[in-house]
Amino acid sequence: MNRTAILLMGPTASGKTDLAIRLCKRFPCDIISVDSALVYRGMDIGTAKPDAATLKRAPHRLIDLRDPEDSYSAGDFVRDARAAMTDIFAAGRIPLLVGGTMMYFRALTEGIADLPSADEAVRREIDAMAERSGWPAVHAALLAVDPLAAGRINPNDSQRIQRALEVYKVSGKTLTDWQKESDAPDDDVAYVKVALQIEPRALLHERIALRLEQMVENGFLDELRVLRERPGIK
Repeated sequence: MNRTAILLMGPTASGKTDLAIRLCKRFPCDIISVDSALVYRGMDIGTAKPDAATLKRAPHRLIDLRDPEDSYSAGDFVRDARAAMTDIFAAGRIPLLVGGTMMYFRALTEGIADLPSADEAVRREIDAMAERSGWPAVHAALLAVDPLAAGRINPNDSQRIQRALEVYKVSGKTLTDWQKESDAPDDDVAYVKVALQIEPRALLHERIALRLEQMVENGFLDELRVLRERPGIK
């Protein structure tokens, strides 16, 4: 039996949440968040997490799943999203997946490799290397063992560099090789993709700037200070 889910994608401040809520009012949709930041508790203002009133009107699944110190991978997302969709389909409703983390969307619709679990000792080793030499140097180390993965990752993207190098150090196999063995997506789910685009781009930039101003007014800097004081936050 073919089942249909809606993927609502778009950049920051493009109006995804507002549109999702309107869709839920008109159609039997349940929202699943597709955002790598909203999974973390205590990261509310800086991530533009929907407030309590919004969540009461339109509950979002896959929000506030982890503490900031804990990892949450694309594989974790696929597992949790598939479970949420199964529940929503069973209730006779339509999953509405909303967010801007394209890696999560791709993992769900195209499949994902069954990567090794995080290894805290290896992560500390990589962090120590970064403290000594900087993340561009760690990126260079990744380039030496997995040039294809390194070519896709910005030299300052510490999270992705760390994960790619960690996979190699833990397994002896590159991230690129793992991804060639990715799991197939669910064939019985049909995805309807909706991408929001704001034109002209200057308008989107204005909306992002306004959102940042509102975040600061709402206590974003205080939220950052609290997060930085937590043990385990780099």
